[in-house]
Amino acid sequence: MSQRIIGSLARIADFGDQPYDVAVKPKSEWATGDYVEAEVTGEPSPLYRIEDTAGEMIPVAAGDRVVGALGEREATLEGVGSWRAVEDDGRIHCLTNAGLLGRFTSISSFLDRPVSLDYIGHLERDGRKLKMRDFALGGEFPAFAVPTILLVGTSMSAGKTSTGRLVVKTLSDAGFDVIGAKLTGAGRYRDVLSFREAGAREIYDFVDVGLPSTVVPESDFREAVRPLLGMIGQRKPDFLVAEAGASPLEPYNGSAAIDELGNSLVCTILCASDPYAVLGVERAFNFQPDIVSGPATTTSAARELVRKLTGVPAYNILDPASLPGFRQELANRLGIELPGG
Repeated sequence: MSQRIIGSLARIADFGDQPYDVAVKPKSEWATGDYVEAEVTGEPSPLYRIEDTAGEMIPVAAGDRVVGALGEREATLEGVGSWRAVEDDGRIHCLTNAGLLGRFTSISSFLDRPVSLDYIGHLERDGRKLKMRDFALGGEFPAFAVPTILLVGTSMSAGKTSTGRLVVKTLSDAGFDVIGAKLTGAGRYRDVLSFREAGAREIYDFVDVGLPSTVVPESDFREAVRPLLGMIGQRKPDFLVAEAGASPLEPYNGSAAIDELGNSLVCTILCASDPYAVLGVERAFNFQPDIVSGPATTTSAARELVRKLTGVPAYNILDPASLPGFRQELANRLGIELPGG
């Protein structure tokens, strides 16, 4: 029996309890953030799973239907794709398991076969197509002024989320009120959900302001992220722990996110794939982090090379022996005391 799965990019919408129609739209009417329905095709691979609105991964097979949103992805280690690359045959891919829908134009040979689907139509009500922006957070908010710890990376899969979870847990266990957020990247719920599991009072990401990914024009990103930061500021946490997906040099608007945080940025942790990547980001982006973590810190030789190349302290958060030093460095940067520090 076939099933219909509402992808996590639709978690801001009301599709679980309110009716909608599905209608074919010509490609000329498609746009980033449109909600569409598509039917799964092909033989399943390990990637044939869809992340639903609760963050659960649901296996899918041919004949199942998926509600997702049109968008773009430019992942250095996995794949590049866009809804703009969809051809007249209507065949599309899940660019991420959250239901980010488009067509891959470049894909890693190390990646399993992605979910393939056939376009069925756009979701609409009263003849008007439904978009993520229809359900997005908006309004007037005060200027953002929350002390922020920002996680950035030299690439995807560099350890940003793991490091962010540790920071959230460290601060929340010490009695601080923490909000977690993912400001840039490609829509997946699991990363920011892990911040809540680590102790964040509330969690937010760019999906809340109507973006399926942050591969959008910079002006669109800034227009969306300002109410997101304003809402977080209105909640008055002690700290915001924010992740910027990918690296500042990739087309996800990481540099714009850093600029929007402005003077609220009190600590930056760079999660790096190797020591030379730290130096590369510093020189290319004119950006010096406060702390380095990730695969670049796996051994003492790697950590020493980071210090030699950049002068920045490096900690392997997967090594319990490194955690006291990491915690103390974090406390020093934030001007706080941590229990046991």
